[in-house]
Amino acid sequence: MKLYQQALQLKARRRGFHIITTEIQQAMPQLRDINAGMCQVFIQHTSASLAINENADPTVRADFEMYFNKAVPENDPDYMHDYEGSDDMPAHLKAAMLGASVMIPIRNGRLALGTWQGIYLCEHRNHGGNRNVMITAWGE
Repeated sequence: MKLYQQALQLKARRRGFHIITTEIQQAMPQLRDINAGMCQVFIQHTSASLAINENADPTVRADFEMYFNKAVPENDPDYMHDYEGSDDMPAHLKAAMLGASVMIPIRNGRLALGTWQGIYLCEHRNHGGNRNVMITAWGE
């Protein structure tokens, strides 16, 4: 079995849902050495998350942002953790809802994503800065 691991720093992005599939693939060229396996992408932050969803129509990403802002509003007077800004506690909650990692099968040296699927960086802070992810791939 082959095992590969690569750290990747993603450039800072505005708050929203951003497709990072190509960046993940470029950071891990060793995927082509795996015929059947798995790839895990893990984000090393608590105010951003990862997801897999539609990669074609940008309105899907806009609707995700709209939904999560309604579901987890800023400036809720019940938040106790508020000293890092009004977007911080909502960012932690959104990140917990979506998760810190995604798993994608590898087939014939490529990520086996569906036709309309892409990997999202879900940036929940107004100014989250660069984000670090760890990519681990293994298989035969």
